[in-house]
Amino acid sequence: MADVVNKLWGFCHTLRHDGIDYGDYIEQLTYLMFLKMADEKGIEIEDDYNWNSILELSGTELLDHYAEILRKLRDSTGILGDIFTQAMPRFTNPVNLKKVINMIDVEDWSSMDVDVKGAAFEGLLEKSAAEGKKGAGQYFTPRPLIASIVKVMQPDPRVAKSYKICDPACGTSGFLMVAYEWLMTLTKGALDRKIVKRIKQETYYGQELVPRPRRLALMNLFLHGLEPQIYLGDSIYETDRGERYECILTNPPFGTKGANQAPVRDDFTVSTSNKQLNFIQHVITILAPGGRAAMVLPDNVLFSDEAGDVFKYLMEDCNLHTILRLPNGTFTPYSQGVKANVIFFQKGPMTEATWIYDCRTNIPGVTKKDRPLTAEMFQDFQKCYGSDPNGQSKRKELGEAGRFRKFTLAAIKARKFNLDITWLKDDSLEDPNSLPEPHELAGDAITELNACVDELQEILALIDTEEVR
Repeated sequence: MADVVNKLWGFCHTLRHDGIDYGDYIEQLTYLMFLKMADEKGIEIEDDYNWNSILELSGTELLDHYAEILRKLRDSTGILGDIFTQAMPRFTNPVNLKKVINMIDVEDWSSMDVDVKGAAFEGLLEKSAAEGKKGAGQYFTPRPLIASIVKVMQPDPRVAKSYKICDPACGTSGFLMVAYEWLMTLTKGALDRKIVKRIKQETYYGQELVPRPRRLALMNLFLHGLEPQIYLGDSIYETDRGERYECILTNPPFGTKGANQAPVRDDFTVSTSNKQLNFIQHVITILAPGGRAAMVLPDNVLFSDEAGDVFKYLMEDCNLHTILRLPNGTFTPYSQGVKANVIFFQKGPMTEATWIYDCRTNIPGVTKKDRPLTAEMFQDFQKCYGSDPNGQSKRKELGEAGRFRKFTLAAIKARKFNLDITWLKDDSLEDPNSLPEPHELAGDAITELNACVDELQEILALIDTEEVR
């Protein structure tokens, strides 16, 4: 896959001279790769508009036919129409388009891996992020982390006819794809014929704010044999549509961009412009009674001024049973300095205690080359979490020297619901020869600055409110 990604990426530099930027190139690739993989998998697309229809063409005839294919699919009904919504051709040089088609045609994508298209896209996105020095965390959650979350959450739609799985900030659908792959592994691909249609058409849901990743989410899931419902829109500013889900797996976008006012929603107990705190409230709303959720959140969300009010509300309505402190550098290279956590909770029972697993202190940070994120990094956490997806397995308190500790509701209340709890002594701070890496120090600064930005946003919102009055 690395070789394929490098080959596809290498051609991107050529296309920049044709006026096609990284984002446009990746998007055009997804259209073409989708057509190729649909052909490989025997998915029916009208003969005049499928992959084979463009292979023998060249010159302006190729450009015109490619534009016609996108128009035809854009105007289709059903999921194909959703996938190609607003699809437009970006190639102006037929030679370049022909080269991309030939590069894609020589690979047998379907035989490589079930998620090869997603892996190729994410590899290109990673290179784009590194090249542009911009984070792409809103699109990408590392697969080892997703796999670990899915393993402990056990999103099994066979347990009830109404069982639905949702990611309200789905990006390219990493959580939903891994959840389905987990089910296929569990069942060895042999689902009961009576439930196949329900699982493929009525189980996997998502929402995404940006059209491009939403398109990729639809493509990726469709190529897995699913017909998901992926809404386009803003999860926290839109009115609740009334749908409820038994399992929610999500990594809401980090940062404060666009968070300039609190959403007007009757179901939000705490009025705030902090996006992550609003996502917590949104997830509480859309969870079905007894449903469970896992959310990735940056450190500053656990201790900002308004966080206490939101977590108080969360712990009254749900059992916030587990928090996982993620290793430094988990989101390398997209958002290298961001420090983050995963919170696990079940709607219904009130929180009596929260267990925290520290997978960060005195653990070398993740790096792209020397120490990439792996599934093995989360194995001990999964063992401590236990086999009950609702966090009710018998657990062992490992004490002040251990990585897994229990904190009672009374102890958390005494901290005013500040959940940024640490207890292990950081050896690197004691030894001047082993100080944290520069990117870790930068990460600490980013965390503090994000918290300050959140508070300033609230002050500005209050000023605007007073001016309106």
